[in-house]
Amino acid sequence: MIERHPVSYAPRLPEDSLGHALLTAAGLIADVVAGTTLTDALARLWASRPGTPAAVRGAILDLAYGTLRDYGRQDFTLGKLLQKPLPEPVQSLLRVALHRLDARPDAAHTTVDQAVSAAATLLDGKFKGVANGVLRNALRQRADLAHAADADMVAEHRHPPWWIRRLKTQYPQDWRAILAAGNTHPPMALRINPLRATLAETLDSFDEAGLAVRRLANGALLLERPVPVARLPGFAEGCLSVQDAGAQYAVQHLDLRDGQRVLDACAAPGGKTCAILEQADVALTALDTDAARTRRIDENLARLGLAAEVKAIDCRDVDRWWDGRPFDRILADVPCSASGVVRRNPDIKWLRRAGDIPRFAAQQAEILDALWRVLAPGGKMLYATCSVFAEENGEQMAAFTARHADCRRLPIAGQLDCQYLPCTEHDGFFYALLEKAA
Repeated sequence: MIERHPVSYAPRLPEDSLGHALLTAAGLIADVVAGTTLTDALARLWASRPGTPAAVRGAILDLAYGTLRDYGRQDFTLGKLLQKPLPEPVQSLLRVALHRLDARPDAAHTTVDQAVSAAATLLDGKFKGVANGVLRNALRQRADLAHAADADMVAEHRHPPWWIRRLKTQYPQDWRAILAAGNTHPPMALRINPLRATLAETLDSFDEAGLAVRRLANGALLLERPVPVARLPGFAEGCLSVQDAGAQYAVQHLDLRDGQRVLDACAAPGGKTCAILEQADVALTALDTDAARTRRIDENLARLGLAAEVKAIDCRDVDRWWDGRPFDRILADVPCSASGVVRRNPDIKWLRRAGDIPRFAAQQAEILDALWRVLAPGGKMLYATCSVFAEENGEQMAAFTARHADCRRLPIAGQLDCQYLPCTEHDGFFYALLEKAA
């Protein structure tokens, strides 16, 4: 077992220094290695340092997310350079430094110097010399280490072995591309609120702001480079929202009509809830089990000038929340492995276990069976995940339709299983449209 020591989020280095960012990111990586989600680790960090300047936050986030996207390759390299793992957070400091050496080879000297300065603040500085030696050897042996890493399954693909094997079996033609996409920076796409802005107005405002954007086939706007939301013209005024282009297909596939009763069953943080209301004049109920995340739905509705009935409750507990009036449309965007969005949540690759997939599938089946009760005869339910695993997608749908004789699968874009794989334009999503017999 790797020895772990408490991580300080107040390192003795100038806040605007690279060493400070390396050390703080190392603390976050060490937390993830210990089993904490990156979301929770970041929440704790920012709560302890609320006044952190935006530029400093950005540097820390860039290093933490980049290291986790490359995670697996760094430990392979360290295994070649160390006889045994070092105590945390020293081990994670070297992970972060190795990531930056790969990402910024032009700044190798600065990275090594600042990483060694950061190591000097940890555990009375007794690993400062080791850190210096490891990083300098990594530079001297760069070509040989890279060649060896490319021959190792985990180091090459930067995913756990069980994940790689699953994708190889399920996507014999596409598994390499799926894994490669999971290691990239995610695209930033936008959804226009047609109740407050037109496409022409939005494009003009982006042109004036000097932000390059292009319109995708499904109407989503894709930024050439991600920017903070504060820089997006019209965001504060509710003219647009940040939403992955793949997620924007949900509303298009739901077949909405004015006057319908619509349920968004697993709604937080509310992106699809708001998209539904932007597209049709419907009576919408939004549910989610997490009260804190449910508040995000209310915040998004308020910013966009929309209204819905929002409840913090488990959609499976039908008798507690349903008034007996059936819904014409249901969006079942169910909890899943999130295997299609790992580039946005790179800690997921390492915190998930193979045994989690059947547990997610069982929960999804419970949700589907419960929601089918509240769907009106002739109504439609859109099943959605941000997963690329068949157990949560096509296999889940096959099992559901086998259980429910009154269910008919409807094609989406000519296919029953509509799987969008992650690519340069969007993340990975699965959709299936189910119709209840009248």
